[in-house]
Amino acid sequence: MAAVELSQRFYFEAAHTLRRYVEGEVESSKRIHGHTYHAEITLRGEPDPTTGMVMDLGLVRRELAALRERLDHRFLDEVEGIGPATLENLCAFIARELRPALPLLVRVAVYRPASGDRAELPLG
Repeated sequence: MAAVELSQRFYFEAAHTLRRYVEGEVESSKRIHGHTYHAEITLRGEPDPTTGMVMDLGLVRRELAALRERLDHRFLDEVEGIGPATLENLCAFIARELRPALPLLVRVAVYRPASGDRAELPLG
């Protein structure tokens, strides 16, 4: 059987500040403000011949719940390992945190539907 991609989504509510490095910097970004973030992770692999699964979604959801607990209703500036809480840095953080338990991880996306912003990190 060919490789299959398996995805799972989760969301978290969090606050942060952000320094922009463009002319006419938006003052509101420097103040503490919050967003509803949505994330999607994708695993890729050959389904197990016995179970038919790339990975048990129960195990995937358990890992996502533990990560969500570290991000939900938090001040992201204080979460070690994120750096400035950009969508790009959130993708990298999520990938680093999940990859040990989810070695088939091939893509992480973080987006904010309310503003139409999205970042996607393909993993090699």
